[in-house]
Amino acid sequence: ITKKFGKQVRKLRLEKGLSQEALAHQADLDRTYIPSIEKGERNVSITVIEKIAKALKIKIVDLFNGIE
Repeated sequence: ITKKFGKQVRKLRLEKGLSQEALAHQADLDRTYIPSIEKGERNVSITVIEKIAKALKIKIVDLFNGIE
């Protein structure tokens, strides 16, 4: 699930035209955190999920659409 979630974050980030660093900045996360999420190396908390969704200007559920 962490790899699938990471792929979804990457897909949505690229659709918004953001770099990993820009997304991390907007989500108030360390710049090294987004790459590790996208690689599926992090088991992110609901708090981090909310920060990412807000930074991408999407609903939390959109981060899980297409993940089975």
